[in-house]
Amino acid sequence: MGMQTGAGGAAGGRRGRRRRRNQMISEINVTPFVDVMLVLLIIFMVAAPLLTVGVPIDLPETRANALEGDNEPITISVNADGQIFIQDTEIAIDEVVPKLEAIAENGYEERIYIRGDQNSDYGTMMRLMGRINSAGFNRLGLVTLQEQD
Repeated sequence: MGMQTGAGGAAGGRRGRRRRRNQMISEINVTPFVDVMLVLLIIFMVAAPLLTVGVPIDLPETRANALEGDNEPITISVNADGQIFIQDTEIAIDEVVPKLEAIAENGYEERIYIRGDQNSDYGTMMRLMGRINSAGFNRLGLVTLQEQD
């Protein structure tokens, strides 16, 4: 009788091992997830500084509060040499209005921010703003830095 129990136990043990080998593994492997997250983190760390407007401008400082808005405005920059840029593309002053009309998603209600270097020519800034305003774009804003006390 003891002999049969031993043989039955050995056979039952083999069956138990087979069942475990064919069972699904219910563990979550997080290594690929962590790898993807680290790659995305590195990509965003490298790309974040590139998302700012690329024309170097020395903005004047004021005490005015920042404007709030839901969509990104069109940015026009005037550097110290009087060169005009829409986003990062240099453009002649005569081509500013047709270019704005082509890229304005909200038509004449599009917000337009003008970034002027504090050493730029005042006449160039006023000519640019006058042309944009006379074309029908009325939502103009001048970009400055917060004044440091």
